[in-house]
Amino acid sequence: MIRTFGMLSGIFLGLAPVLAHAADRPVVVELFTSQGCSSCPPANAFLNEMTKDRADVLPLGFHVTYWDRLGWKDPFSFEFATKRQAVYGHRFGDGSYTPEIVVDGRAGFVGSDRDQVNAAIDQARRDQATAADLSAIRSGDIVTVKIGSGSGIGKLLLVGFDREHTTSIHRGENGGRSFYETNVVRSARPIGDWSGDAKTLHEKAPQGQEAAVIVEAPDGRIIGAARVSSGST
Repeated sequence: MIRTFGMLSGIFLGLAPVLAHAADRPVVVELFTSQGCSSCPPANAFLNEMTKDRADVLPLGFHVTYWDRLGWKDPFSFEFATKRQAVYGHRFGDGSYTPEIVVDGRAGFVGSDRDQVNAAIDQARRDQATAADLSAIRSGDIVTVKIGSGSGIGKLLLVGFDREHTTSIHRGENGGRSFYETNVVRSARPIGDWSGDAKTLHEKAPQGQEAAVIVEAPDGRIIGAARVSSGST
């Protein structure tokens, strides 16, 4: 396990009111991991199980970069993941470490602690903080995102991810092992702000076989999430 501190990348400032009045949506579970981390395989396996067994959860595997200098460069690591975790670490006061699971932007846990993570998911489902109805459809290279009217403000993120990858690790702490990983995040970018009014966005599809849209409140809590479906707009 590695912990890093002081990597704040201020995505949000201030707070916003949130009302839980829109349709049920998946609880977002973000695993911050690295193929160079020997403590990560149990957390990766946990995320794999959620991907397969839980339709009520949107599991996303964010591969961080700070392990890359320690013997094995994770082919799926990217700087956005590292900065995103740093923001969480600053807010939670625990820095950045692997494996970490963040549930609905509310709290972080050791990624292999199934009891704590499952309890946090259950709590998030009971609270179901959702600011507005959200949907997204991909047609060709364009993703059309629709968010309804509601209370509060937020930022929309478009996340692209691959369904699965199997990687042979040749060096580092996991040298000689083979990793099977699901919902591997390949790209993520902000696509706009939401301030309570209904709006429609047309965006270039992100890198990745699948995609999802997340709405985050100014304090980092997730207040909306939807998988991108395929079809005509």
